[in-house]
Amino acid sequence: MSNNKVKTIAKTVLFILIFVFITIAFDQWTKALAVTNLKGKSDILLIPGVLQLTYLENTGAAFSFAANQNGFQTVMTFVTPIVMALILFFVIRSTFLTNKDRYKAMRIDLLFILAGALGNYIDRVLNHYVVDFIYFSLIHFPVFNVADIYVTLSVIVLFILFIFYYKEDELSTFFSFRKAA
Repeated sequence: MSNNKVKTIAKTVLFILIFVFITIAFDQWTKALAVTNLKGKSDILLIPGVLQLTYLENTGAAFSFAANQNGFQTVMTFVTPIVMALILFFVIRSTFLTNKDRYKAMRIDLLFILAGALGNYIDRVLNHYVVDFIYFSLIHFPVFNVADIYVTLSVIVLFILFIFYYKEDELSTFFSFRKAA
């Protein structure tokens, strides 16, 4: 392996570690604040009738999907690392594509999804639930957290990138399991 390739791998891994650490740290910090300031206490109205902070222990997935269903936590405990590994594979792989700068937006976007998944995974493993605390009461949107914001907004951005930014051949190159060009 060439010296340049080793440096590229080292820089990529360092960037991934720092980026994911900072985003997860922010997510975990906000959840700790929610536990300290909201658990067992009244909701905090930020914008009455629109936005409030409320404490919820979510045993399901996004938007409380499958909450309180037996075995769901076990399934999520095993499925989430597989999904995270696949995302990490594509993030690292995209670094070695011929036009790697063209995929920078997708790499960053995938790292936000990875950080969101890992932030909620930490809760799920340690607590057997995910701490949610942001509630848009205006539209009765499910209670969510910062990690959910990472994932939700990143998936939206990913769809926009797929539809308006990347060409079909670029996507097939990116998602191909053949050796990167």
